Amino acid sequence: MNENTDLTGTPLPPDDSSSANVIGMTTQKPATALFPSGSRRERPGVLALTIGFGLVAVCLIGLFTSPSAAIGGAWCIGMMLVLLFLSVPVAIALSVPSIIGVYAVSGIPATMNILSTAPFSAVSDWSMSVLPMFIFMGMLLTQSGLSGKIYRVADHWFSWLPGGIGIGTTFAGAGLSAVTGSTIGMTYALGRAGIPEMLKAGYDRRMAVGTIMVSGVTGNLIPPSILMVVYAGIASVPVGPALMAGALPGVLLAVCFAAFIFAVGVFVPRLVGRGQNAQSPTKNTDTTRPTTTWRDRFTSLTGVWGFAVILVVLFGGMFSGIFTPTEAGAAAALCSLLLCLWEKRDDGPWRKVAGSSMDTVAATSAIFFIMIGATMLTSLLAITGLAPILTGLITDLGLSRIGFLLVLIVLYIVMGMFFDTLSMMLLTIPILLPTLETMGVSPLWFGVFVVLLGEFAMVTPPVGIIPYIVHSIAKNPEVNLGVTVTLRDIFVSLLWFLPVGVIFLILMVAVPGMTEWLPDLISRTSGGTSG
Repeated sequence: MNENTDLTGTPLPPDDSSSANVIGMTTQKPATALFPSGSRRERPGVLALTIGFGLVAVCLIGLFTSPSAAIGGAWCIGMMLVLLFLSVPVAIALSVPSIIGVYAVSGIPATMNILSTAPFSAVSDWSMSVLPMFIFMGMLLTQSGLSGKIYRVADHWFSWLPGGIGIGTTFAGAGLSAVTGSTIGMTYALGRAGIPEMLKAGYDRRMAVGTIMVSGVTGNLIPPSILMVVYAGIASVPVGPALMAGALPGVLLAVCFAAFIFAVGVFVPRLVGRGQNAQSPTKNTDTTRPTTTWRDRFTSLTGVWGFAVILVVLFGGMFSGIFTPTEAGAAAALCSLLLCLWEKRDDGPWRKVAGSSMDTVAATSAIFFIMIGATMLTSLLAITGLAPILTGLITDLGLSRIGFLLVLIVLYIVMGMFFDTLSMMLLTIPILLPTLETMGVSPLWFGVFVVLLGEFAMVTPPVGIIPYIVHSIAKNPEVNLGVTVTLRDIFVSLLWFLPVGVIFLILMVAVPGMTEWLPDLISRTSGGTSG
């Protein structure tokens, strides 16, 4: 696995790959894998590898000659960072330095203990059984062709509003990234379909690409959020409340982006193809969009009836107390299986189920290996005493809760240059968790905050991955329809949209109760089930 593959080992879509058939566009289907860890960086060359392994050797020498266990732990952290920069798989980059560090500090008995206990303790919690269920559900829904139908419904229902196509794209992106668990995969699929549709309607090119880039930011907060399940496993918080904690902020952020696009449509209509000064239609292409009737809108809903049933099972089961979150995940996965069999009944349904099963096993095992590495890192921090030292250092800085969170915002934006959200979470959460209680930060709230920061880091110029992916997509003539989209256009568009995200982050910091309202409500209505 490298920077050009996801956790299942499936190659990421190349620059000229396409998404599923959406809005009548016949294109190729991207890889149906979760958590693509694609990066715009090329594979390390000979010089980079030489320097990198030289630094690893320096870290090893420093580790075995350290005067104290804490300094040895610091050398191990340095080794992890070097391995991650060399595009070594995250599980290996986390676990190998941890094992070596434990051996250097405590000898063979402690090393054998961590090797024998960490793999089981990291993934054996009952609540983690919901993870393969959610992944399986996402794989099956993708195989059933739901992505195109979600976009079609959003387009039909919102296209009549000022900026309506952009608003529909925003909600479709939130739904697709929630279903697939992949912001990058959603960006490929939605970018191929959404950019040409918005350009046909006369949207400014910057408005079109900006809408695509922020559409998937909210998806990994809205259940079924695999990242929130992973966070719950690392932070030892109940899975049910963690899942529900992200739902309201995720929906509110999608509404905020949609409201911004609507405001642009009202006050600067030319940017969304309205008014006398609207952008001229794209050249050499058919710019006609079919008129949408109310019959079309209601007819489009019939294509996503199965998804509506799954949402009822998932949320209704938890709200009513019939299911725990783990059981709700299993029930939703069963509904997804039946839906896939029905939708693909004439197109080799069992072959698609078998493929989804294999992809689920691969993705789940990859995530579990990474969590095992994170558990080993936690053990290293405890054995070397580095965790309390880091907590003390942060406390001694005299930062308030607000100052601490502002520092984290800067840290995650910089890390977004090199890592995807999952990698950033697994590297930082074991180090930061001991500090939360000192700073008066709720672990439940912090999970939502970290996932959202990681998603923002992936779109923030000039370090985020998503802008470069969208720029690559927009180079395709079938996507840009003859309109030149430069990297400068990409960055300018984000300067329009990102202030909305910053304002929302400030709101989250000021009103932390928005993450705990829904978990508390479910706890009251369902009798407190959380497993």
